[in-house]
Amino acid sequence: MTSTSRRLIVLALLMLTLAATRLHHFATLPDASWAVFFVAGFHLRAWSRWAFPLLMALAVLVDAWVINAMGLEFWQHYCVSLGYWMLLPAYFTLWTGGVLLRQGQAGARWTLLPRAAVLLLASVAVCHLFAQGGFYWTSSNVAGPTLVGWWKNYTDWLGPYLATTALYVALAAAVQLALAQAGRLAQARRQAHT
Repeated sequence: MTSTSRRLIVLALLMLTLAATRLHHFATLPDASWAVFFVAGFHLRAWSRWAFPLLMALAVLVDAWVINAMGLEFWQHYCVSLGYWMLLPAYFTLWTGGVLLRQGQAGARWTLLPRAAVLLLASVAVCHLFAQGGFYWTSSNVAGPTLVGWWKNYTDWLGPYLATTALYVALAAAVQLALAQAGRLAQARRQAHT
């Protein structure tokens, strides 16, 4: 399988994951968007110029579709304000975290775990700063925003967002490591039979 084929498969799986979890079809299945952008940065960094905008457009289209299905105009939804545009730098921060994790690496390995943990934590913290700050400071739903109120809101929600993102990233890494191991075993069997 070529690297282009692998990237196309990864992109398709990430798009499917983003759409399926962002639609909230399954109430118990949390939104994987943040993890999708981090994992995409790791796997699709060579395609950043067009893959990031594609995933960003998909996220916005899914949001618009869900909000429209609720019978609302996009800008009428509780979660949408001028701060919605802060999702661009927020998600790009996650993408960049994935890109930085991949630098100098051929793929996922257990030895990347400490570096992955630091980059994921930093990426999620900065992403949350943009996303939550954009909402908090620009939404008419926040009555009388204050620095203390913003900090409380930021810290209240950082843990849940970090946990969800880390869970999905760990799942993606485990799948990649398992596939790599299966590939090595298949290669060893082929060599043993020749």
